[in-house]
Formats: sequence, structure tokens, C-alpha cells
Amino acid sequence: MDRWYRNSVIYALDVRLFQDSNGDGYGDIPGLTSRLDYLTRLGVNAVWLNPIHPSPRRDGGYDITDYYGVDPRLGTLGDLAELLDNADERGLRVMLDLVLNHTSDEHPWFQQARADRDSPYRDWYVWSDSEPDDRWHGQVFPGVESETWTYDDVAEAWYRHRFYTFEPDLNTHNPAVRREIRKILEFWLRLGVAGFRVDAAPMLIESRRDGQIGTPSRDYAFLRELRETLSWRRGDAVLLAEANVGDGELLEYFGEADGSASRLMMVFAFRLNQAIMLSLARQDASPLKATLRELPELPLHAQWATFLRNHDEVDLERLTPGEREEVMAEFGPEERMHLYHRGLRRRLAPMLDGDRRRLEMAYSLQFTMPGTPVIRYGDEIGMGEDLTLPERTAIRTPMQWSATANAGFSDAPAAALVTPVISNGEYGADLVNVTAQRLDPDSLLVWFERMLHTLRECEEIGRGAHDVLEIGPPHLLAHSARGAGGCVLFLHNLAPDPCRVALPAHLRRDIPPLNVAADGDYGDKVDPDAIDVHGYGYRWIRLDRWP
Repeated sequence: MDRWYRNSVIYALDVRLFQDSNGDGYGDIPGLTSRLDYLTRLGVNAVWLNPIHPSPRRDGGYDITDYYGVDPRLGTLGDLAELLDNADERGLRVMLDLVLNHTSDEHPWFQQARADRDSPYRDWYVWSDSEPDDRWHGQVFPGVESETWTYDDVAEAWYRHRFYTFEPDLNTHNPAVRREIRKILEFWLRLGVAGFRVDAAPMLIESRRDGQIGTPSRDYAFLRELRETLSWRRGDAVLLAEANVGDGELLEYFGEADGSASRLMMVFAFRLNQAIMLSLARQDASPLKATLRELPELPLHAQWATFLRNHDEVDLERLTPGEREEVMAEFGPEERMHLYHRGLRRRLAPMLDGDRRRLEMAYSLQFTMPGTPVIRYGDEIGMGEDLTLPERTAIRTPMQWSATANAGFSDAPAAALVTPVISNGEYGADLVNVTAQRLDPDSLLVWFERMLHTLRECEEIGRGAHDVLEIGPPHLLAHSARGAGGCVLFLHNLAPDPCRVALPAHLRRDIPPLNVAADGDYGDKVDPDAIDVHGYGYRWIRLDRWP
């Protein structure tokens, strides 16, 4: 099987925020299709689309009313087929969000379930005739939602919703629900999608029922069912799980180490992300070194998905309270920048005060981590956030294509846009946009293009074994990646002070080391005894290449 995801770059975007093709203020699928050449030039080879299904859009499309359709504001199934065809011609794979922990309360399934106790859909959701003991426990969005059960007057019962009140939980222990989920996968796979990002994977497989308080058990066998469905319909399709869980549980999402009982292929590396944030905040590589050493060894088929920013808050929940305060003090000093008592609702560029050196070093750091990088639309040009918008909408603003009206996103009147364009300040579209950066050979966009293409040439990163090296000062992260093609050394300086290191004896070769990528000019040759790294600098050095 072609494990294409082992040496890939995934670009995450919200179709409604990317490009409007018909002037209604809403980004759409034809608009995305018109921008595929941009993505190809950037150097990505897979695109993950946030939910495209019909939805009231009270939760960015994650409140779904029809899993087999396309939101009319985004286009039609025909438009999606054309997108998939055009993406295939360019070597781009398209992944969809798989949101199956809950539906919208406007979904016909829920409407029938609440209207009739004898409806076959009644047991598709989780109900309780009495007020559950855990009513006030387990909110995904604390500070916004206060309970996880709500009494419905029509149903005359309590329904569970661990996300928003308008998103009732599906009962994934019901065999009929599981069959429906497999049908949903088969439908989209048949249309040609390359895989799915599994939203809230731990909650999808929870065994907790009404009223239970405490840590629930997980039905990992269901993940195996999903994997088998993919394997039968499209052998190279991928399941990428959102699972912010502890190390002891992580391996359960992948299955057996020898691949004999495979489950998911990819899981987002939340712990690695939080270690990166802590190291960047402290300007000390120690937390990241420790995490890299402690990451569990994955089965042969498995892969981490690395990220710095995604479409949600910067989730710092698994840091200690003290560590979380450190990161928030450094990157979110104002209360309005915080969200859900655990994270930051900011983009990376403003978090790093727009410092190009730190931005490039941070993304270089992500690109060299074990796994497959996932980047968020707009990060390649250094987009900012709009903190006047509620919750996570602050980081969900339209793509900034140019300095023209509405940032080139839409021809509609500004008042008709799905979300306002960032138009003021140092991250306004007049200063931060694709067109301006395309014309500047020293822009962040051009840097991204160069680095992503370089990344694709270093397959050791995604497929090889990574080793942390104890060389240099505490603010330097040094690690190597060794694979079938050779060995590459990576150096990242998290502080403004320059440093010099010597290449360890076990990494020295008869052939001279070769500069692959760096933050500046370090000369044509690499001196193994005196390797310099600028403040906030980085270096990729190839030590050998094997046939």
C-alpha cells in the first residue's frame, strides 16, 4: 500500500473562508478549485477541508444536518467532484472532516428522535429520563457551556451534549449508528476523497452512559471497524484522529505494533505541540527534548501529525498549571486572548510579535519533528487574528489574497461577508497578503515555498528514526533523523544569543556535511568542529545520503 502520508504536507482550510467565486460573501468549492495552483506551488500535497456539509453554521459547520450532502452555500456535489478531479490532476489529495460524535439539533435524526419515543432514531442519541448525576461535568467548552445534559420539553427527557447545547451526542454504541457511520465513509470514499480527520476521536468511542462520573472506558474496536471500511474501499485512504490523550492511551488509537490489528494511521501530536509552545515561551529546548525522548514508539504503519496552530485554540490543557501560566504570560498576556480556561485564541505570527526570525525558526522546528506537518491556511503569509470576534472565530477570518477590497476574498459588500476580513493594524490585508509576498523574494510566503519543497526532499523526517543530541547550550535543540536515504542533522536556536557546537563523533562521516537549509549564510562548507547557529536561527545539515 502507498503510505503517502509518511512524506507529505497537509494544508488545512475552511472552504467558506478561502475564496468566494460568486460574490455572495461566502467562500465556496469553485473558489477553492480556482486556487489549487497556488497550493501546488506552495508545496503541499494534501488538503484537509473543515466541514462542508449542510449546517446551520452555529459552530463553524461542525453542527451537521446532512452527512451525505454539500452545504448549498459552498456548492454542489458536482462542484466537489470537479474539485477532486482537478486536485487529482495536480497530485493533491483531499481529506474531509469526519464529525460523528454529535449532530446538529436540527438534523432530521434528532428531530424524529425527540418527537417520538418509539422512533427508530430515538436510540441514535443518548437520553436520560431523570436528571443525570454528571450534568455539570465534562464540558468541552468550559466558560461557554455550563452543562453536558439539557432537558428537552418535546422529548420529555434529558439529552447529552458534551460540546454545545445545539449539538446532541450520537449514541455510537448503537449498531445502527455504527452501520450508518460506515456508510458515510463509503459514500465519500467512492467520490474520491483520500481520507478523513476524525473529530473528537476519544468521545466517538467512549463507553460512558447516562449519569456516570469519572474516566470512561474506550471501545477501540470501533476504530478497527472504521479502518477496515477504508481498507476495503480505498487501500491508501487515511484516518487522522484528533485525540488529545495521555501517552498510556495513545498507542491504543494505532493498534498493534506489528500492524496485525491496525486502527488509525495518524494522530495529532498534541503533547509535542504543547512542548514546543513551552520551549518557545521559555526559550529553552529542555521540555521539547524530554517530550521527544518520551514519545511512544509507533507501529510501522503509524504516523504523528505535527502542528503549531490549527483551527481551534492553542490547547495547553496537558501542561501543569505553572507551565500553562508561563505560556499564556508570554504569548497571551491579555485575558481576551484566552479561551476555555486552557488555551489561546491567537495565530502564531502575533504570538511571536511578528518576528520573522522566530516565525521561521518555529516552523522549521515543526517541519523537522517526527511526523507529517499540518499547516493552517494563512500561516504561510503570517496572518493575524481578530480578537473582537467571539471564541475561535478570532482565528477563522477570510484568506488575505491581496490589498484590494475584501482582501481579494470576495466581491460582495463587506457587510455580506461570512466573517469580516482583518483590515486594520499590522496584520491587516493591506500589509499581509499573498500578492505582495509573491512579488517579494524575501517574503514569508517565498520562504514557506522553499522550505516545503526542501522538506519533501528529506524523507528521513517523515519515515526515519529521530534521536535527540545533547550538544550545545540549553536553548539549542539538536536532533537527527536517519532513514533509508541517509541522515540529516537539525539545529534550532530558541534564543536570541548565537551559539556554536561540534558534531558528535558518531555522526561524523568521511564525506563532508552539506548545508540543506538555514536561516542565513553560513558559508559553503560545514566545519564539524565549529557549527555556528545564529540567534533564533536554524540549520538542516545532511550528513550522508545512501543509494
